[in-house]
Amino acid sequence: MGGAIHDKKSQMDYLNKRITMLVEVLDSIDPEEAGIEEIDRIIQMLDDLEFKCKQFRNEWSTQGED
Repeated sequence: MGGAIHDKKSQMDYLNKRITMLVEVLDSIDPEEAGIEEIDRIIQMLDDLEFKCKQFRNEWSTQGED
């Protein structure tokens, strides 16, 4: 998804897009047909989102020290 994102607005836009993508994936899953692969995909998306949130949080905390 491109290069580094350093400003807060771009970071929030990034998170919003990723959350929207997650919701779209959830909406597209047929509960009667879903299996382990779908659950693993959701878990991976959540893990990626958590990683980015922590990364952005760390950047925000260091920006406040300037």
